[in-house]
This record gives sequence, structure tokens and C-alpha cells, in this order.
Amino acid sequence: MVSVDELRGMIGKEAKVEVTQIEKGMIKKAAEAIGDPNPLWQDEKRARKTKYGGIIAPPGLLITAMMSGSRPEGSMPFQRLLAGGGEWEFLLPIRAGDVITSTTALADVYEREGKAGKMLFFIFETIHKNQLDEVVAKSRSTLINY
Repeated sequence: MVSVDELRGMIGKEAKVEVTQIEKGMIKKAAEAIGDPNPLWQDEKRARKTKYGGIIAPPGLLITAMMSGSRPEGSMPFQRLLAGGGEWEFLLPIRAGDVITSTTALADVYEREGKAGKMLFFIFETIHKNQLDEVVAKSRSTLINY
């Protein structure tokens, strides 16, 4: 088993990059799946009249696309995992045709005692950029190994 100190040595190391091509059909299906009638995601004619100048993706689309997540490579002790929560900050609209590059790094790791023994908490931070190298979103997630 890897020690917590060894795991802390992995903080800041980036995982492999994930790339997601955002397509108009993907945006439409995501909006339909959540039952959101907002014309910004579905009605090209009405969306063109807004400050965005066309259809944009609902924020949840990026969350869904990134659910698989990435982790720094190496010997991390993931045996039984529990999702410990997540936070998202959306900075710019995502449009059909955008190519989103998401890079995840381990931001923190710590240990706590639980009812069943020691638990390891892994905090991952991800930066999501479009093809223009603009940060469109930032996310932070917690995984618990128990």
C-alpha cells in the first residue's frame, strides 16, 4: 500500500488530457434529457438574438461529458471508491463546435478514521479549456477510498 506521504508527492501532477468535441446534436439531446426548454440550448433562431449569438450548451453538458474523469497515473490505492462531492464554476459559454480540453490534477490527499477504518480522501481539480485556450470551467471533485 502506498503511504499518504507518497500520495502527497503526487499533488499537482496532471493526468492525461481528455478532449471532448461539443456537437449541436449533443447539446440538443442533453437539453431534452433534462427537460430544459431554454431556447439558448434548443432554438437556433431565438438564441441568435441573445448576447451569445447562437445556441450554447447547458452547463450540465460538460458535467455529463466529464463524468468518467481522469486521475494522475501511478500507484493510487483505489479499491473501493465513493464519490464525495463536486463543485463547478462556469466561466464562459460552451458552443457547438468547441473542443474542450480537460486536464485533471491531484490537489490534495488526506486520511481520516471512519467506522470501518481508515479512509483516504482525494481532491482532484480540473481545468476545462476551449480550442482558443480560454478557461470555460473549473471543477473540483472528491473521491473517498475506504
